[in-house]
Amino acid sequence: MSATGPAVTHHRTATVEGVDIFYREAGPADAPVVLLLHGFPTSSHMFRNLIPVLADRYRVIAPDYPGFGQSAMPDHREFAYTFARYADVVDGLLGQLGIRRYAMYVMDYGAPVGYRLALKHPERVSALIVQNGNAYEEGLKEFWDPIKAYWADGSAAHREALAFLVAPETTKFQYTDGVREVSRISPDNWVHDQALLDRPGNKDIQLDLFRDYGSNVPLYPRFQAFFREHKPPTLIVWGQNDKIFPADGAHPYKRDLPDLEFHLFDTGHFALEDKADEIFPLIHDFLDRKIGRP
Repeated sequence: MSATGPAVTHHRTATVEGVDIFYREAGPADAPVVLLLHGFPTSSHMFRNLIPVLADRYRVIAPDYPGFGQSAMPDHREFAYTFARYADVVDGLLGQLGIRRYAMYVMDYGAPVGYRLALKHPERVSALIVQNGNAYEEGLKEFWDPIKAYWADGSAAHREALAFLVAPETTKFQYTDGVREVSRISPDNWVHDQALLDRPGNKDIQLDLFRDYGSNVPLYPRFQAFFREHKPPTLIVWGQNDKIFPADGAHPYKRDLPDLEFHLFDTGHFALEDKADEIFPLIHDFLDRKIGRP
């Protein structure tokens, strides 16, 4: 943050593959790029506090996927809501912005989106910051059992059984479970996210994505090969009490990235919400050492 105040965040929209994609942008246009890839059920909103912190030295880009945040929400019968499509959309946005190299912050859904992007353009990834983003089967624990049942047969019954994942109590749970000091978590988070989940047609979008998440698992060996072969500088900042992506999925990164910087925090899924005072300085210091300009 500069002495004159926080950096200005711009809120923009670009048309990518015929879909309006909203993104937040801040920082010097010629600075090294940091791409922030959000999780479920949130949007670039989850990075609203991190963006101005990084924008003193970095060009920060944080898009919303189709069906999330302020991006367009095409009918799921007319648009394929898949992680492959999301990676293509993000790739298209970066192309329009003239961005050819970037560090990636990946969280939750952002991990398979970002890692698919890395498989497309491995030479473009300057660094990785991983926060509760899975790339190992060890990280898919009991929480995933009903989702795995849907992967297995795609039945209407197993699809509808996942409706609880878009319910208000689950959205709040994602922000508060595993958090020691809940007063640090703004209730605006789950109110904001739930309002978007409750839009007509959004439930089917999310259920499509729950089904397609299974397509990421066969790619895990390729993601891991990318880590081993390209050795991107990597920082892990992980909420260890997360039941969705538990720390069981954090430790295996050490197998493929022996030089990674590894930190677990006593919090849950959305670690930035209550541990920003600890995590933000780690991220900035890591980027300054690995991709920052002298």
